[in-house]
Amino acid sequence: MAALVSLASETHFVQSVCAIIVKGQWHNLLKAKIGSTLTSTTIHQVLLQPSLYNNNHGPPLSWAFFKWVESVPNYNHSLQCSWTMVHILTKHKHFKTAQGLLEKIARKDFLSSPLVLNALVRSYDDPDLNSHVLSWLVIYYGNSRMTQDAIQVFEHMRVHSFKPHLHACTVLLNCLIKDRLTDMVWKVYKKMVRIGVVPNLHIYNVLIHACCKSGDLEKAEELLSEMELKCVFPDLVTYNTLISLYCKRSMHYEALGVQDRMERGGISPDIVTFNSLIYGFCREGRMREAVKLFQEIKGATPNHVTYTTLIDGYCRVNDLEEALRLRKVMEAKGLYPEVVTYNSILRKLCEEGRIRDANMLLNEMSERKVVPGNVTCNTLINAYCKIGDMRSALKVKNKLLEAGLKLDQFTYKALIHGFCKVQEMDSAKEHLFSMLHSEFSPSYCTYSWIIDALCNQDNEDAVLRLPDELVQRGLCVDVSVYRALIRRLCKRERLDSAEKIFSIMQGKGISGDSIVYTTLAYAYLKAGKATVASKMLDEMAIRRLKITLKLYKSFSASYLGDSNILRLFWDHVVERGLMSKNIIKKMEQMNVPL
Repeated sequence: MAALVSLASETHFVQSVCAIIVKGQWHNLLKAKIGSTLTSTTIHQVLLQPSLYNNNHGPPLSWAFFKWVESVPNYNHSLQCSWTMVHILTKHKHFKTAQGLLEKIARKDFLSSPLVLNALVRSYDDPDLNSHVLSWLVIYYGNSRMTQDAIQVFEHMRVHSFKPHLHACTVLLNCLIKDRLTDMVWKVYKKMVRIGVVPNLHIYNVLIHACCKSGDLEKAEELLSEMELKCVFPDLVTYNTLISLYCKRSMHYEALGVQDRMERGGISPDIVTFNSLIYGFCREGRMREAVKLFQEIKGATPNHVTYTTLIDGYCRVNDLEEALRLRKVMEAKGLYPEVVTYNSILRKLCEEGRIRDANMLLNEMSERKVVPGNVTCNTLINAYCKIGDMRSALKVKNKLLEAGLKLDQFTYKALIHGFCKVQEMDSAKEHLFSMLHSEFSPSYCTYSWIIDALCNQDNEDAVLRLPDELVQRGLCVDVSVYRALIRRLCKRERLDSAEKIFSIMQGKGISGDSIVYTTLAYAYLKAGKATVASKMLDEMAIRRLKITLKLYKSFSASYLGDSNILRLFWDHVVERGLMSKNIIKKMEQMNVPL
């Protein structure tokens, strides 16, 4: 066969292989040792032969050949061959097989790369086929949470005017929502519409869900009106999402209006509908309305979420006894508490200082094989830290780690606060270091607890050493650390120490931001050092550091008792143009005093 290949043309070789395949004489392929002479180019040509497509009873013969070649030792299909096979299968409507092959190659090859897509798609000029295949690719990447890859494939489709399938659009938009890229949802949706995508019910539901996530009620109502104009009728999902959004905005009357509207439209509310409405009342402590709604449930069966929501509501209004009674009702109906239910009761017990009862509840969870989560452990740790029982707090922390859970930022904050409270500063700092090593960013409050505790011990030198200690632990010390130290020291009127921290920061080549300069300038003005305060504000102006509306409001709230000094300080700020005209205009519109 090798001699035949060398003498005959490549075309003749391809035709010979096709003839053997069509006749079903697979053993001849093996006898002739064709496998040893096949290349990616010849395989690609064989796959494209029309004689291998005439098979009305199953996948084309080219698919059988494709699978056979995979059995040839030391041979791997080229990306071009695999892509061609996907198109052949799609053309012959073997969609499931084509989709499976596409997902297989997507797992090992960078199909989302613009260069790769351009090379592959250019070899086929059938827009419908390309739309099919690329839509599947968007779906695969979207379902795999490979959001950027999904976006790249969609962008390729947009640029080349391939209209994605509606399911692909739904998956992509949903993927963006899951990744909290709400702004991107609307940008992508607008691009979809521009290339001819006509949204269906599923796309509208995803868009309304995006509004729910971002709390954009006006946009959700606009979409609902748009649906009605286009005769796209809302379903149960649409209404439930809207009800959830209204309840989150405490618009109970409107939420109940949606329920009435859906019922008049012939759609019966399910337990999700009732749970959202009940949650809306419970979160505001309106337990009478919540219970009334609970008693009016028809056509649906209360579930774990229903009872847990009510139990949590009672705990929030300090009615633990009613919460415990409802728990018994729940269990009598065969619904046993899950970890979220236990967390609500546990939190209330800890708030009331009933630590022994909280531990008994934890033991019950263990007996019932209900696995505690981070919230459970953090609730107990926080309770122990508040009463200064750090030994017990560390025991719970160790149990948390033994259970395979990881410490989160709330665990670290509670422990740091607890150790600061009992003046065990070495332990407090160790947990701060661990928190940073775990890539959590301590808040201003966290640093404040440490600074306050050290200052209360008259150990301001330890505050000054803190940045160097962080560096020695291999941690990155950026402006946020210095900012927190300077803010707290100035708040405690330890201006000398704040100046030293500022000098250390500058010596490290780190520039202060608007918060640092504003804090120091105000501290100087308050201390009667108006000249130094003016210099700080002048430097802000030179460096074009602006005071935002958020900074203004936060700063004013922090120094609320210093009204006269504050007014003078803001006058200096405005004189130097350190607030943009837009900010001043917004403040005037909001009646915020300058």
